[in-house]
Amino acid sequence: MVEIDWKNLVFGYVPTDCNIRCEYKNGEWGELTVHREATINLHISAAVLHYAQEAFEGLKAFRGVDGKVRIFRIEENAKRMQSSCNGIKMPKLPIDKFTEAVIRAVELNKDYIPPYETGASLYIRPVIFGTTPLVGVRPAKDYEFIVFVTPVGPYFKGGFQTTPFMLSRQYDRAAPLGTGNIKVGGNYAAGLSASEKAHELGYSSAFYLDSKEKKYIDECSAANFFAIKGNTYITPKSDSVLPSITNVSLSKIAELLGMKVEKRHILVDELSEFDEAGACGTAAVISPIERIDDIDTGKAYIFSKDGKPGEKSTVLYNYLRGIQYGEQPDTFGWNTFVEV
Repeated sequence: MVEIDWKNLVFGYVPTDCNIRCEYKNGEWGELTVHREATINLHISAAVLHYAQEAFEGLKAFRGVDGKVRIFRIEENAKRMQSSCNGIKMPKLPIDKFTEAVIRAVELNKDYIPPYETGASLYIRPVIFGTTPLVGVRPAKDYEFIVFVTPVGPYFKGGFQTTPFMLSRQYDRAAPLGTGNIKVGGNYAAGLSASEKAHELGYSSAFYLDSKEKKYIDECSAANFFAIKGNTYITPKSDSVLPSITNVSLSKIAELLGMKVEKRHILVDELSEFDEAGACGTAAVISPIERIDDIDTGKAYIFSKDGKPGEKSTVLYNYLRGIQYGEQPDTFGWNTFVEV
């Protein structure tokens, strides 16, 4: 049995027993293989190193209140990875091979699934990248798919509590017809400067505006944006925003609970009209926003005066977490059970 301080886990890498891999060669995907080593051997001119042919996913497995292990929305992650592959000319991994690899990775690393009462989870990272040695710019012919897992705590220190965010017109994350709506590493590299600036100034992260007109809220580098106005859940409509599976799930739960859901353009000035706001994604589920400071204009948009998460954000957060941990009925059939 592994010895881990489950309750004090951060969102970082912890070594586990093994990972699952699969190679694409001669126009087809091979068989899944189990590897104990946590390193890879790459050619110095591999396509991924020079032309960023790479896509990844992030999902989680949870040990529930009933002791059963659930993986949340595995097929949606598989579909989104296919969309990413299509966006940068990589061969699409079959959904059944993706799900088999993820399930095997969880099964073979069962000792690293955190106990229910800790509130931690097993983070699952599937990644595909081009391995063909290239000098000229073109798609690779060979690829490798890897799934590794690691136990994690909350993405933001302190977990479900409000933190300040900033927005600035000095940075763009993605162009309107670029790769913002697919999950590739280049998007995150493009956001590092803004994220580090935000951290230096004491913010959790930076929100981007649309790069064409600088009028509408897009997302922050690692999460979608949502707001609550009365009984309405509002989230941006943008071709530059990654379709967050968590955001879609929260929208469905909001409808189930009798809320109206709007996916539309959100003007910056409209932030002052919202009762609550949050950043949402796989890592944190919901990170409630205390305020958003526009560091270009000096204007502050306040969503929590007492430092507490909003009422409806709290309900949505608890309901989604309840489904993941088996505390709420899985009305939508989102969970995949794993025998461990």
